[in-house]
Amino acid sequence: MAPLPLGPIAEQATTAPDVTALTDGTATLTWAQSAAVVQSAAAAMLGQAPDADQRWGVLGDNAIFTIVAHSAGLLAGVGTVAISRQLTLREITDQIQDAGIVALITGSGGAAVSLEALRAGLVNTVVIHSTAVPADAPAGAIGWDDWIRTAPVLHDFPARPASPVMVYTSGTTGRARGTQTRWVLAPVDTAGQYLDKLRERAQFPPGPHIVVGPLQHNGPLAAVRHFLLGQPVIVTARFDGEQVLAAIAEHQVTSSVMVPTHFQRLLAVDPVVRNSYDVSSLKMVAHTGSACPPAVKRQMIDWFGPVLTESYGGSESGTLCRINSTDWLVHPGSVGKAVDPYVVHVVDEDGNELGVGQTGILAFEAPPGYGITYHQDPEKTAKSYVRPGVFTLGDMGHVDAEGFIFVTDRASDMVVSGGVNLYPSESENALREHPAIADVAVIGIPHPDLGEQLLALIVPTDPAHVPTGQELEAFCRERIAAYKIPRQYEVVAELPRNEMQKVDKKLLRKPYWDEGRTIAG
Repeated sequence: MAPLPLGPIAEQATTAPDVTALTDGTATLTWAQSAAVVQSAAAAMLGQAPDADQRWGVLGDNAIFTIVAHSAGLLAGVGTVAISRQLTLREITDQIQDAGIVALITGSGGAAVSLEALRAGLVNTVVIHSTAVPADAPAGAIGWDDWIRTAPVLHDFPARPASPVMVYTSGTTGRARGTQTRWVLAPVDTAGQYLDKLRERAQFPPGPHIVVGPLQHNGPLAAVRHFLLGQPVIVTARFDGEQVLAAIAEHQVTSSVMVPTHFQRLLAVDPVVRNSYDVSSLKMVAHTGSACPPAVKRQMIDWFGPVLTESYGGSESGTLCRINSTDWLVHPGSVGKAVDPYVVHVVDEDGNELGVGQTGILAFEAPPGYGITYHQDPEKTAKSYVRPGVFTLGDMGHVDAEGFIFVTDRASDMVVSGGVNLYPSESENALREHPAIADVAVIGIPHPDLGEQLLALIVPTDPAHVPTGQELEAFCRERIAAYKIPRQYEVVAELPRNEMQKVDKKLLRKPYWDEGRTIAG
């Protein structure tokens, strides 16, 4: 038994107790308040998840409570799962059962589905912040303030194994699979050791960090590790270009994580307005999620300065490549060089090594303990490896003579829309349940703001009776989260298939993309 390893948070609570640590425009916590609430939340989470394989689900509203919940879980060795607040009950049920989730923390965005899960007996507790607990809520529902106030007082916490935040990522099967975030690469035994490793590998420069993306995704969740290192975090409830600029200027923000869609929306702010805000405090803007159009990136570098750092990787792997603004201007289009301890390989479909400049599957060699795994899915894990110790995220590309890596296409069908990974198979599985649809294929097509959007190509059961797009959207809404629903629908006579009778997605995408490219950017 030992005290909760608050580390830098406790240090800040002692040296700067009244300084703001977390704020989201609605609620604010000082460092002293943060230390106390993280301690209480950790104790309460342990009480509901006494076994190491039990987890809490956090439906990530963009609020400071989401940061607190994940931080408390990490420090207490209680695994948390970042869950989309837009999931349906059917979708969330699978994640609850797969991850061993016993309780949920949610804001107003996920309250309805969380209470459905509670009524169905899937979890035993639902903690609700940012809104009142409904009068008709079932037993087990409790407001955040009451939950914190009634938390047990623990001065000694059990030494539990480190349990990093888990996120769910889908694939060609259409079923989401869990993977732990890779904020710490080297294996560690305890939550305290995990925090020590975080201190050795800070992702952002010191100073305020602003969250502008949904706190259910890996990039924005990096704010949790920044907070754990004793650095302040500002959370925006929703992205508004001018409001983000105002917050950067007001709080003298030094870092953020953005996706190309954010850049385009910032650039869309009236030039006179945007130039009235001081952004000179920014030292690093990490961007990932999808390829950034070169013209957009150059405009951002001209405006913000050479502070953009692009990363390529995944939730299951962490960052695999990185490139700063200076190198990118010399090597436009590159995602940088492989970061330690990874080594890049380019291989053909049979696993044979390809030479400099040749396009093939991008794969990464990792030392023991640094590879990727999917929770309770050895088959998907095995399919991610081109050979022992060398895995791929499913992208195609090449490496130049200087070792700079270029991603040119996707081996999988994944679509990146506004920085969010979408898997067409999930949309296809929902649409196939419609009696008027005989066959369907969903692909990604260009979108000027989001990079890509979903298009459903439909073969109707009866060409004389084709459901409208509005009808199909309503049908899907009962089955999958809104962001997974195609926004466009086209009727086709048949879908092209290859000799293995698989739908030829590359051929379907070709008419919508310039120069044969089938990946945004």
